[in-house]
Amino acid sequence: MRAKTHKQSVIQPGNASSGDAQAILYLYELRREAQMREARHFISANFWPESAEQVLQIAREYPSQENAWMRQVTSYWEMAAALVVNGALHEKLFFDCSGEMYCVYAKFKPFLAEIRQKLPYFLLTVEQVVMSTPKGRERLARLEARLARRRQKLAQRRAAVIATSAGYS
Repeated sequence: MRAKTHKQSVIQPGNASSGDAQAILYLYELRREAQMREARHFISANFWPESAEQVLQIAREYPSQENAWMRQVTSYWEMAAALVVNGALHEKLFFDCSGEMYCVYAKFKPFLAEIRQKLPYFLLTVEQVVMSTPKGRERLARLEARLARRRQKLAQRRAAVIATSAGYS
């Protein structure tokens, strides 16, 4: 089935099949792999880009651990989203089981236009799935607000560290 615009669902409605359930469980199993866990931790907990240039810098740092982690996480979610877009995986079941993908997308979203000047396909399929339903867009909005609060707390911590260590250069 051909993908629709981001304002419509990407696949037909209906119940998920046992094959869809097996695919979801397999995707989950892949996420549990040790290197994937490290990569996911890097993106979710340690990587807080403040510009497209910071993302592109990691993309250019090949080979580096951060480059490998970023590629592993983003290509994993692109692959999973492609299963949905191409009708191989039930959209609602995927939505119910893939909150992390929305968080990854929200983290990169502020910089996508600029990143895509150099990497035109970066998170394109993920974006298609995220933006394809009202519930997806609502989840994204909630995560963007949560990430904004987290970025603010991180900035406050950095400022506090700088202020307390100002006289110790």
